[in-house]
Amino acid sequence: MTHLHFDHCGGSVQWNADKTGYEVAFKNAKYWSNENHWEWATKPNVREKASFLSENILPMQESGQLNFIKRPAGDFLSTSELGFGIFFADGHTEKQMLPHIQYQDKTIVFCADLLATAGHIPIPYVMGYDTRPLLTMPEKEKFMNAAADQNYYLFLEHDAHNEIITVERTEKGVRLKDRFSCNEILT
Repeated sequence: MTHLHFDHCGGSVQWNADKTGYEVAFKNAKYWSNENHWEWATKPNVREKASFLSENILPMQESGQLNFIKRPAGDFLSTSELGFGIFFADGHTEKQMLPHIQYQDKTIVFCADLLATAGHIPIPYVMGYDTRPLLTMPEKEKFMNAAADQNYYLFLEHDAHNEIITVERTEKGVRLKDRFSCNEILT
């Protein structure tokens, strides 16, 4: 999971049979996070307390299905235990993870909340939910420059109109280049 806010992990749990508590929804799944983010989520600050719901998080650990990705000293892990790269960002929430997945000749990046929608491409346009917006901006600038230079395909889970986009450098900074449906990229 990119991070443990309710809108990113809530579907991982369900009511148990007698509706007295929660259990994991996918009995054979392995749930992945990182230790820094897990600590942040299970001992939330006042700003994020309403986003880190223990009923969404703790069943993963209680089931024994929670695993932690070994995080590097820097912000990019070129190859994780899962076989793909991960960019770690701290502006939205502590150690949010953006998976970089190789598919054929493309790098598809699941942008999570570092880039929620195509409307958030300009560096100062950050989410109101970010815990550290002034940190989000340099993280986003580094990521967006890499996305333009390396022609990443950016998957936008929160964008109602754009599934996947590419970006390019312009005189005004990194801007939208192309839009794609998932079907266009995966076929």
